[in-house]
Amino acid sequence: MQTAPLIYFSSRSENCHRFVQKLNIQATRLIEDEQLLATQPFVLLSPTYGGGGTKGAVPKTVIQFLNIPENRHLIRGVIASGNTNFGAAYGLAGEIIAQKCQVPFLYRFELLGTPEDVKRVKTGLSAFWSTVEMT
Repeated sequence: MQTAPLIYFSSRSENCHRFVQKLNIQATRLIEDEQLLATQPFVLLSPTYGGGGTKGAVPKTVIQFLNIPENRHLIRGVIASGNTNFGAAYGLAGEIIAQKCQVPFLYRFELLGTPEDVKRVKTGLSAFWSTVEMT
């Protein structure tokens, strides 16, 4: 399977999935308990777990995906969803992934995202891919 330049994981709430649908771009979904190998550089979109703490902020499925060296090699940026009720931990998964993978944390949005979030992410991804190294 050829992966898209946006790879995302969505929890049972489906918030990230609905956000990606609003972007109307090609995207590949990470499925729990399935191994996915990225075939080209990508931006990762992940929800933030943990209810406001730092422990467990990155979903296990995302951790497993990034534990595959080929996937870590191809990640170019990260976007995270979260809940502003988490305070300082809002979108924390993005910060953690960006730091560990040494890639830019491009954007964070709350829950389903607003129309403005959708516009900013879509425009931002287009601009990002025009400047990023693809190898």
